[in-house]
Amino acid sequence: MKARNRGPLRDPKVPEEYRALDAQAALLVLVREIAQDFKTDLRFQSSAVFALQEAAEAYLVDLFGYTNLCTVHGKRVTIMPKDIQLTRRIRGERALM
Repeated sequence: MKARNRGPLRDPKVPEEYRALDAQAALLVLVREIAQDFKTDLRFQSSAVFALQEAAEAYLVDLFGYTNLCTVHGKRVTIMPKDIQLTRRIRGERALM
């Protein structure tokens, strides 16, 4: 059986601290890309990026918690996009697109 390439975030051989750094670096790239739309040459403190990461993780954990309730209500065990859409609609969040 051939070993699959899982990428650095899922490879069990990669130490946890490197995975966290990869995730933080990916978030920083995303933050910079979004910030470019508003103003160029912005700089970010590491504490600001950490705060954004914490807020994003808290939002997603909460969203998926309620999404799971929608899934169970639908008598399913697999989360589907329609469950996330229903959760966001109930919460009064605007659509992604």
